[in-house]
Amino acid sequence: MCIGIPMRVVEGDDITALCERRGMMHRVSMLLVGALPAGAHVLVHLSSAVRALDAHEARLIDDALEGLAAALEGCDVDSLFADLVGREPQLPAHLIGK
Repeated sequence: MCIGIPMRVVEGDDITALCERRGMMHRVSMLLVGALPAGAHVLVHLSSAVRALDAHEARLIDDALEGLAAALEGCDVDSLFADLVGREPQLPAHLIGK
């Protein structure tokens, strides 16, 4: 299983970008997404940006990753999954029958 990590572009071009996550800098391949401006968020798998993210989606992914770590430690995770608490599970649109 691969886990995508949201990162923020610091500088780069359409080949590589210097990206930041929690104060750590990483060189990331941009071949799949092309050049993005500084401050843009990308989803990174195995040192390659696979798609651009908006800031809200990047935050949701960060919260989910923090929630997984907290759950493994036996901590409360409701605040990290606020978008899921208090509602029934829902199928993605592409799985709902027509």
